[in-house]
Amino acid sequence: MEKVRRSFTVSLDLEKAYDNRALREEPWYCWVEGSTPEDEAPEEGASFTFMVPKKEISMVPDMGKWKRSQAYADYIGFILTLNEGVKGKKLTCEYKVSETVEKLMDLLGTLDRWINETPPVDQPSRFGNKAYRTWFAKLDQEAEALVSVVLPADKRAAAPEIAVYLKESVGNSTRIDYGTGHEAAFAAFLCCLCKVGALRVDDQLAIVFKVFDRYLEVMRKLQKTYRMEPAGSQGVWGLDDFQFLPFIWGSSQFIDHPTLEPRHFVDERVVNEHHQDYMFLECIKFINEMKTGPFAEHSNQLWNISAVPSWSKVNQGLIRMYKAECLEKFPVIQHFKFGSLLSIQPAKP
Repeated sequence: MEKVRRSFTVSLDLEKAYDNRALREEPWYCWVEGSTPEDEAPEEGASFTFMVPKKEISMVPDMGKWKRSQAYADYIGFILTLNEGVKGKKLTCEYKVSETVEKLMDLLGTLDRWINETPPVDQPSRFGNKAYRTWFAKLDQEAEALVSVVLPADKRAAAPEIAVYLKESVGNSTRIDYGTGHEAAFAAFLCCLCKVGALRVDDQLAIVFKVFDRYLEVMRKLQKTYRMEPAGSQGVWGLDDFQFLPFIWGSSQFIDHPTLEPRHFVDERVVNEHHQDYMFLECIKFINEMKTGPFAEHSNQLWNISAVPSWSKVNQGLIRMYKAECLEKFPVIQHFKFGSLLSIQPAKP
């Protein structure tokens, strides 16, 4: 089994996998030192026009357009900025909770409550409970109103654009499935809120530790309640059936930890003792609850990662893996939608 575990190190070449280019990419522009979201946010009355996002990647050759786009630069910059912000910090650490963050928590609380109000229906099929479509229809109808409440009064014109990413972030109502593309839509939703100035640079920890963590709770409840299928799952060869970002940000939390090493996260005792402090361990705990059998068999990639010598190498390798397996895969990106805030236009030099 040790030979199998070492294969992750070889396959991703984690010793060299991450040559620091990702962290040398420009910081997300709203959070560059010396500027504020207000400096970059579209101003009311200016010539800026919000638009309902639409798909732009319809064929594999279009992927080049995506990787050169301002949307890609902003999205990956946002992910990496948050990755740096949570480094070495616990979920339970102290951080500022702004009014916008509180409103986002209320929004997610509403989605949670709707699950309670929409119990699964009896049906022959074990997976993909059709009650999910009833739940989704509520969100489809109320999304713009929910987002409007979160936005500052002078930015409410952005609600129809930003609400699209919220609706895209909870799964597909036709297939009743959920995957990393939906998770990416929620990150895009948060990125858009930053770009219009609703969220600020000092909200970074709250964005990950409070808002995104609550989003994961709601998604796990959706997945369990309606037995949602994994979208585009690679089975035991994928990192996880549903999520990816919490493994990136969760591994960053562990960087320079004095005692907990990657080899420890496969120990159920460690997971139960520390999951409230670390997003990575919350993910492992959920996997342990949902799957049976030896961990090495049902979550082989994670088992392989436990053999990597340091959390910084895990973090670096996961960022590279996320780009390769999610952001550069046509089946995922074909569903991504582009508007005025996350634009398909080429990135500014």
